[in-house]
Amino acid sequence: MTEASATQRVLISIAVMSATVLQVLDTTIVNVALPHIQGELSATADQISWILTSYLVASGIFMPLTGYFTARLGQKNYLLISIFGFVVASALCGLSFNLAEIVFFRLLQGVFGAALVPLSQSIMVNTFPLKDRGKAMAIWGMGVMVGPILGPTLGGYLTEALSWRWTFFVNVPVGIVSLVLAWQVVPDSIREQRKLDWIGLILMVCALGGLQFVLDRGNQEDWFNSRLIQLATFLSAVGFIGFIYHGWLRRGETLFKLRVFKDRNFATASLLMTAFGLGLFGTMVLQPIMLESLMGYPAFSAGLVMAPRGLASMLSMFVVGRLINRIDPRLLISFGIILSAAGSYGTMYYNLNLNAWW
Repeated sequence: MTEASATQRVLISIAVMSATVLQVLDTTIVNVALPHIQGELSATADQISWILTSYLVASGIFMPLTGYFTARLGQKNYLLISIFGFVVASALCGLSFNLAEIVFFRLLQGVFGAALVPLSQSIMVNTFPLKDRGKAMAIWGMGVMVGPILGPTLGGYLTEALSWRWTFFVNVPVGIVSLVLAWQVVPDSIREQRKLDWIGLILMVCALGGLQFVLDRGNQEDWFNSRLIQLATFLSAVGFIGFIYHGWLRRGETLFKLRVFKDRNFATASLLMTAFGLGLFGTMVLQPIMLESLMGYPAFSAGLVMAPRGLASMLSMFVVGRLINRIDPRLLISFGIILSAAGSYGTMYYNLNLNAWW
């Protein structure tokens, strides 16, 4: 692929970042609407959590397949298919009239949306020259953090002003713009003939699906006193052990190359992102439920209370983009870990007597 001009890089960045915002926004925008969806669809608190679980499980399973589909279809075609499918699934979620429908369409959202973040990041890396990749990733990161900023606030406003259904319908116009831009400016990649590692895929489905089920349903099912949780744990353990054994020893095509974790930087970055994701998205699911159900906040107010986390992250991304080539990245990462830990420590003191400022 020839090197893109400055104008092309800007347009490509807008196209792929709008697709990224679609996926990230959808992980948070629905959270504040859950109590309203629960009431309208006559679902219990346990049942309504499947709206989030179905999306996360499908996304987690299909994300590692990004490399395979990109190689077979080309990055442009796969990006277009993902955006189109995500937009259609979003519209269908908004049109759902019972819990089974919305959970199924959320599964489809996860299937099509899984590739948007890794694919957009890959396109950004390939578009910018090496000396500008630090800034490019900072810009991309700012786009990723638009979700935590806009998601709860926009979701709360749409739920109060219109309906919870508009937390899904809002994806349609943004998706159409992203689809048109991607069609016009995103370059294609060379297609490769790859075979799908079906054994690895089945093992990964057991591992991730079982783990997600245990974590999500464990408390409601009384953890390991439940036969269902015991079975899911067994499937998850067998899946993980089998997937690692299969991926490490197999010489041919695998779902993805586990040997990449021999790279210390990659392994460390993956571990840090896992810890950060647990802290970020775990609290972002529980906090709006606490604010609305226990503290009586309106949906829009709950969204405003959650917005500062995203604003601070967006500001940090901007600062890091300026400093990445001047300061040792290890110092920036260490400082970020300290700040994140300090913020998480403060949430230990949440109680029903807290005001919005706290």
